[in-house]
Amino acid sequence: MKTLDLEAVQAFVLVADLRSFTRAADTLDSTQSAISLKLKRLEDRLGHRLIERTPRMVRLSPKGEVFLQAARNLLGAHDDALGALTRERTTLKVGISHHIVGGELPVLLRHIHSADPALLVEMRVSSSREIEAEFDRGALDAALVLRHDDSRRDGETLLEEPFGWMATPDWTHHEGEPLRLATQAHPCRVRAMAVGVLDEARVPWVEVFVGGGIATIGAAAQAGLAVAALALRVAPRGTVDVGPRLGLPPLPSREVVLYSSTSDPQVRASLRTLVSAFRSTPACVAPHAPLHAPGNLSLHT
Repeated sequence: MKTLDLEAVQAFVLVADLRSFTRAADTLDSTQSAISLKLKRLEDRLGHRLIERTPRMVRLSPKGEVFLQAARNLLGAHDDALGALTRERTTLKVGISHHIVGGELPVLLRHIHSADPALLVEMRVSSSREIEAEFDRGALDAALVLRHDDSRRDGETLLEEPFGWMATPDWTHHEGEPLRLATQAHPCRVRAMAVGVLDEARVPWVEVFVGGGIATIGAAAQAGLAVAALALRVAPRGTVDVGPRLGLPPLPSREVVLYSSTSDPQVRASLRTLVSAFRSTPACVAPHAPLHAPGNLSLHT
């Protein structure tokens, strides 16, 4: 009877989910070459190629697509059997800035659950300022936030998050009027970034909608009420970056930073899975509004 190396099966599932040998290796605290070797041995054992790898992408082969769910089931059954009598439940308390988590949240949660089905996840989604404060008080094991300045340089930089002036493709600006903005209330640091950029470029603006979270600001942009400064990762469907069309000054990107204080190996492993999944769901670069769209007016004074 054929038997399968469970570590190789786990590596296959991670590569399939993360579409990256490097990120799978990071999650398993291993190396890319070790992951490649495990996959090669698994493919030899099964007699089929599971992963198609090119210099530009990693994807499942047709046989890999068939095997993926069975592999998930195998790992789940193994975890259930291994922890049936002895495993203690652990908790990951994590905070994420609402400026960097949007529609991909179900994907992140699925990866965490797949890596550790018994893990209790306590997740807080709020402003970077509030998440940082909770982490500093010891209320969170980890925090994923935006770095807006050099007031603190600790933490691990994960990636650069781009921002855009988001609105509906047909959003119009009437010449001579200030730019209509949807923002969060002061002291939101993204709001400060956006209005600071406009003030520096001498672009007149007026707030017409003040929301209580990213979802409300995105809704205002979707409804055609205003332009909103949003990370491309959280920009709602149906919105585009109208900045180039309107001649708006570009918004700077911001570093996404991870702060972590947990020393529990099991929790750290789950956190690595979360980080790898987050890196594997990059911001969707929203298309620019077409240059011939209504309201193709420069706002510079």
